[in-house]
Amino acid sequence: MRHALTAALLATSMFCLPTAARAQAMTAEEAAQLRAELAALKAQVQTLETRLDAATAQSAPAPTPTPVPPSVAAKPATEISWKGAPEIKTADGWSFKPRGRVQLDLAGVDTPAGVTGVRGGTATEFRRVYLGVDGKIPGGFAYRVEADIANGEVELTDVYLSYGKGPLTVTAGQVKPFNGLDDMTSDLFTSFMERAAFVQAFGFERRVGLSAQYKGKALLLQGGVFGDNAADLTDSNHSFGVDGRAVFMPKLGDTQLHLAASGHWRDPNDPAATVRYRARPFVHTTDVRLVDTGLLDVASERGLGLEGAVIAGPFHAAGEAFWQTLKRRGAADPTFFGGYAEVGMVLTPGDARGYKDGAFDRLKPSKPITAGGIGAIEINARYDHLDLNDGAIVGGRQQAALIGLVWAPIEYIRITANYGKLWIDNARVATAAGERSYTADTFGLRTQVDF
Repeated sequence: MRHALTAALLATSMFCLPTAARAQAMTAEEAAQLRAELAALKAQVQTLETRLDAATAQSAPAPTPTPVPPSVAAKPATEISWKGAPEIKTADGWSFKPRGRVQLDLAGVDTPAGVTGVRGGTATEFRRVYLGVDGKIPGGFAYRVEADIANGEVELTDVYLSYGKGPLTVTAGQVKPFNGLDDMTSDLFTSFMERAAFVQAFGFERRVGLSAQYKGKALLLQGGVFGDNAADLTDSNHSFGVDGRAVFMPKLGDTQLHLAASGHWRDPNDPAATVRYRARPFVHTTDVRLVDTGLLDVASERGLGLEGAVIAGPFHAAGEAFWQTLKRRGAADPTFFGGYAEVGMVLTPGDARGYKDGAFDRLKPSKPITAGGIGAIEINARYDHLDLNDGAIVGGRQQAALIGLVWAPIEYIRITANYGKLWIDNARVATAAGERSYTADTFGLRTQVDF
C-alpha cells in the first residue's frame, strides 16, 4: 500500500513538470525553484507514508498466531511398576511378574515322655520357599506357574490358566478347591503359623481341575470339578470330586461381614482305595500326629462347611465348622468334626486386617518402619477343635487354645509368634506310661518375606 501511494504521487507530479522543450529554456532561477518544489513534494510524500503506517498499525487486527497442536505423549510400549517385585506391562495387554515367598520357622511341641522323643520336635526348617511367575495375556486371559522348593524338594503349587473379562472367571489347572475361609486365606496372611487342625486332617490340598467363579459386589460363587494333586496323578489314579462355595460378603459402612457355606464330594474311583485323617500338633517341624484314624477303606467322602467372620475397624472375629462323612464299603459311615473360633485386634492405630474376595488379606501398616513408624502389630486368640472319634473308629480328639502375635514392619515382611496349649484324648501315640489322654505345649516363630 505504501509503495503504491508513493508511485501515484510521483506520477501525478509528472503532469506538473514543464515539457522538455520548456525545460531547455529554463533559467537558473526557474531550475532552482523547480528543485525546491520537488524537495517539498518528496517531504510531503514521506509525511503521508508515516501517517499511513501509523493508521494501518492501529486499525489492522493483530495477526493470528498459527495454532500449535498440543503434544500428545505416546503411550509407552512397555512400562514397569513395583508391587513387591517388578511387574512388566505392555500396551497390548501382556504382563509378567515374578512372585515368591520364604517362610523360615523355629517351632516345636513339648509332650510327655515317650510321645515325640527327647527333643520334642523342636527344629528349624524352611516351611515354604515358593518361586514362580504370573501375569496376563491379551483377550482376558491370566496365568500363574509356581512351585515350592523348600527342603530340597520341588512341589507344584498354583499352576493354571484362567479366562474372564467380567464377573465370571473360568480356570483350568491346579488350584485350591473351595473348602473354607482358613484354607482359602493365603498362608501369607493366616492368623497363626499353621491353619486349623481340620484343614490338615481332612486332606485339603491343591488339585488339578476345571473351576469357575462368579464375583458380584456382595456375592461370591465358586465351584469346580477336580482330580487329584499334580504330584499324585498317575495312570492308576482315576479319582474325581466336586467342590463348591457360596460367600455373602456385604460391607456395611466400615464393617465387613462374611457368611459362607462350602460343600465337598469325592469318589476315589478305586475299589481298593483308603483314606487317613490325621493332624500335626500345630507345628510342621515334627511328623508325629497325636490324633490319627489310621487307614480306612473309602467308597466316597462328603463334607459340609459353615463359616462366618466380621471385620470392624481394628477388630475381627471368625469361626468355622466342618463335618466330614466317610462312606465305607460294608461298614457304618462315620462323621468327623473340626472347627475353630477366633478373635483378633490390630493394636497399631489406623491399621486393620485386610479382606478380599472371600478371604482374609494382607496386613498393611499405615506407618511402616521405612516412614518412621513401628509397622503393624496384631494379636489373635483361637480355640481349635478336632474330633476323629465316631463309633468304632477312635482317632482321638484334639483341643487347643492358641495365642499369636503378628508384626509387619513393612508390607512384605511379617514375623509371627505362636503359643498353644493342647488337650489330647484317645491319642494315637501313648506316653511312656501308656497314657493316651494328656496335655502338650506348642510354640513357634516364623520369619516371612514375600514378593
